[in-house]
Parts: sequence; structure tokens; C-alpha cells
Amino acid sequence: MKRASTLRRSARLVAFVSFAAFLWGPSPASAVSILGSAQSFGVLGASTVTNTGDTTIWGDVGVSPGTAVTGFPPGIVTGGTIHPPGTGAAQAQTDARAAFDTLAVLSATPLSAELGGLTLAPGVYSFSSSAGLTGTLTLDFGDNPDGTFVFQIGTTLTTASSSIVNVLNAGANSTVYWVVGTSATLGTDTDFAGNILADTSITLTTGASILCGRAIALDAAVTMDTNVISSDCTAEDFDSGRTDSGSIGFSGGSLAAVPEPSSVLLLTAGLLGVGATMRTRAHSLLSKLRRREARVA
Repeated sequence: MKRASTLRRSARLVAFVSFAAFLWGPSPASAVSILGSAQSFGVLGASTVTNTGDTTIWGDVGVSPGTAVTGFPPGIVTGGTIHPPGTGAAQAQTDARAAFDTLAVLSATPLSAELGGLTLAPGVYSFSSSAGLTGTLTLDFGDNPDGTFVFQIGTTLTTASSSIVNVLNAGANSTVYWVVGTSATLGTDTDFAGNILADTSITLTTGASILCGRAIALDAAVTMDTNVISSDCTAEDFDSGRTDSGSIGFSGGSLAAVPEPSSVLLLTAGLLGVGATMRTRAHSLLSKLRRREARVA
């Protein structure tokens, strides 16, 4: 009798632990940036990467399928390397394109063309054509420090001289992406933040900076002139005092860790199915134990 009772308790425990492990077990994808291998890059171009003046980049620099990275020196790369053609940049471009395609189709809230003067909470925002920034845009993570900002821009992104993207209350896994349908141009002395994924090209004019983020052009060139870019602003903020808590350059965790509504329904149905299966197995085991107990009695 005592042995049968112990076995019943063990059966219940096995069923519970198995289901709980499925529900609450760690998800490996949740710790991986959507950028994949492109995460290590501060600047990644497709046709060329060109520089004029004393640009400083924290993170890797590469180009693919093009072969030319020019202007280093006088530009310098710290916290990373300039990748020779065909070594690392090709896979980074593939991963960056996959990230672009994923981010571009997220459900979004439409905004008008001008970003200056706005204060936004985490979310996905879209522009049917171009977007511009004159003055200051404030991205406030509020009580969601590991939240997500995604800006889907149909054509071009252009900032006026001395524009600022100000980030408040960010966390170690905070996310900021600019998904640009054609080209991005950062005006003179712009102080920018976040990861620019441009379908065509990116131009940083004199003195523009991305103090926490990346410049990734998927089909053409990244062109720089006396700029600073950091893909890890905790490691290197260029004495700006602006670390933004974005330890991996606002590339956050994988967006796959946040299922779409349809995926949530499928996941719920799957979990219910697993639960039913585990209950059925547990009941079957208990029935066998009861029959064995009756024979012993």
C-alpha cells in the first residue's frame, strides 16, 4: 500500500514537472539579437564603405558583395576590425536582410512625416513615405526598459543639422530600429540613436554621430565624414556621458521571443494539447497502479 501511494505521488510529480518545464523552460532565441552575425558590426555596407576625415567606429566594419572599404586611415576602428572582403560581411548582410524583412512587416501605428518635438513610448511606428527629424525626438522607455522601438519608413529618412534622438529610461536589452525603404541621411552634427537598416544607402554628413547603434546599408554604400559610431555605447560612448544603458547598441533580444497574436493562439492550443496528453498519461499510470494495488490487497 505504501509503495503504491508513493508511486501515485511520483506519477503526479512527473506529469506536473514535464508540463511546467514546457511552459517555463528557457527559450534560447530570447537571448539572441535579431541582427544575428550583423550585431558585431558598427558599419556594414553593400557596395562600398567610404570615409573622409577623423571618423571613429566602435565595432566591426565590413562590405559585401562589394570589396572597397576606404578612408581608414584617417578613420579608425576600435572594439572591432575591418573585415577583408568575403570574411564575415557576407553572412552579416544575409542576417541583416532577414532582420529588415522581419521588422518591415510588423503591425504598426502610422505617424506623420515629422518626428521633431515628439515624445514616444515603445512601439512600432510607420511612415507611408519619407520621415524627417528637425529638432529633438524623445524615445522614453518609461517603465519598460527592455522594450522595443521600430520605425518603418517607406522611402527616405533625413535629419536636419544638429537634430537629436534623445533616449530615456533604456535598459540593457532595449531595442531601437530604423527600417528605411530607400536611403538615410544624417545631417551635420546630428546626434542619433538606434540601428539604421537602409534598403539602399546611408550617408552621415560632417560631425553626425550614432552614439548607440549601427549603420547598415543593404544594397549600396555607407558614406561617412568625420563621424562617431558605437555599436556598444556602454563600452564606448566617446566621452558623451550618454550610455543609454544600451549595452548591445540598442539591438535588444530576439523579436521572435514576442509572438504575433496568431502565434499566441497556436501556442496556447499547443500547450493545452500537451497538458491534455500529460493528464492522459498520468491517469493511465494511476489506473495501472490502482489495479496493481487491488491485486496486492
